Amino acid sequence: MELSITTPALLFPAISLLMLAYTNRFLALASLIRNLHDKYQKDPNQKHIVHQIRNLRTRIRLIRSMQALGVLSFMFCVVCMYCIFRNWTDASYLIFAISIAAFMASLILSLLEISLSTKALELQLSDMEKETRVNFFTDILGTRDSREEDPS
Repeated sequence: MELSITTPALLFPAISLLMLAYTNRFLALASLIRNLHDKYQKDPNQKHIVHQIRNLRTRIRLIRSMQALGVLSFMFCVVCMYCIFRNWTDASYLIFAISIAAFMASLILSLLEISLSTKALELQLSDMEKETRVNFFTDILGTRDSREEDPS
């Protein structure tokens, strides 16, 4: 099987779209971090903000690594195309394989970052659910959960 110059070129749109998505995630997290920082400056006793900042720091590092691997994948595609142009067949196969591996690693890190994002959202939702806990029976009976009743 011959590796043509169009094969690595097929990855260009995929990598470009992926990089755009990563950049959008980074910008959204940067905005969130700035907002949390402002809240923390106003009231440093809010412990939940510190936990959120730790989660966001991890996610920012993952996004940075995702972006770096995406750029490496892109660069290896370009080098692969050059190797194909120069008829360096063995090198082109190896470099294309490295490009695909970097692309896959970037996707795996993206999956990890999405998992962390989902966990953070679930924590936020669980906090809200504790405050607004209702169930089928309380809806029918029109009463509040006994754990949430005011003792006074």
